Amino acid sequence: MRLAFLGTPDMAVPPLRALVAAGHEIVLVVTRADRRRGRGGQTSPSPVKAAAVQLGLPVTDDIEQVVSCDAELGVVVAYGRIIKPHVLAALPMINVHFSLLPRWRGAAPVERAILAGDAVTGVCIMDVEEGLDTGGVYARREVPIGPTTTAVELRDELVAAGTELLLDVLSRPLGTPEPQRGEVTYAEKVSPEELALDWTRSAVELDRLVRVGGAWTTFRGRRLKVHAAAVTHDEAEPGRLGADPAVVGTADGALRLLTVQPEAKAPMSWASFANGARPQPGEVLGAADAVDSPA
Repeated sequence: MRLAFLGTPDMAVPPLRALVAAGHEIVLVVTRADRRRGRGGQTSPSPVKAAAVQLGLPVTDDIEQVVSCDAELGVVVAYGRIIKPHVLAALPMINVHFSLLPRWRGAAPVERAILAGDAVTGVCIMDVEEGLDTGGVYARREVPIGPTTTAVELRDELVAAGTELLLDVLSRPLGTPEPQRGEVTYAEKVSPEELALDWTRSAVELDRLVRVGGAWTTFRGRRLKVHAAAVTHDEAEPGRLGADPAVVGTADGALRLLTVQPEAKAPMSWASFANGARPQPGEVLGAADAVDSPA
């Protein structure tokens, strides 16, 4: 089949490669424009553009080229931009969406599923409409979320499932998609402020934030990222280090810090961090640490 492919990040690369390997003709790849990085003015391509160049595929950041690209169908995977109505009118498109629609329509379905404590999520191959992830569904597949599954791990599982499902859908006539049924929820992007660890919440909730990625707190007035942690039944006051300083109290249970990253340093084990910082039992993490922690 002659396809146009629209995608941008790393997670869109495996479906693109799989389509090529399956013998589909990719007549055009559309992705974001190259971005500037650093102070030297150098630019870097999106992961999808880098893969397209490696595969010898025509690639552009101008979605208007889709109108005249002579494709039979567009495949969208994490493209990250609104597709205008006249483009959709020119070429029918399907989207690989990483949730069980209509739950978690929007930009961050993987993160929102973990934050909500969902036990299962999945992937849908859906029709692309003008509305936000409102199109009918051609196929869906469930993927469980384990109690310690991180967003990175879940994303990898969903991409693998979605790629397989996409190839299966394209191996036969599309047919008519089924309308979405059920309660609609929206997956807004997760802000840095939302990833701040509020120790007055439960350990289970805070562990979900850590598993999403980007969680942070402060220690002695400086930001401390938390890359890995584990829920524990150790006792400590919310926000305070316990008798074992690797343990931080919460409103319900405690969180054992496993991998952290101080400002301007690389991620490290808590043991390595403690060897240098020497945190003491009773010290405070978070908003109150500047006033409550020992000097």
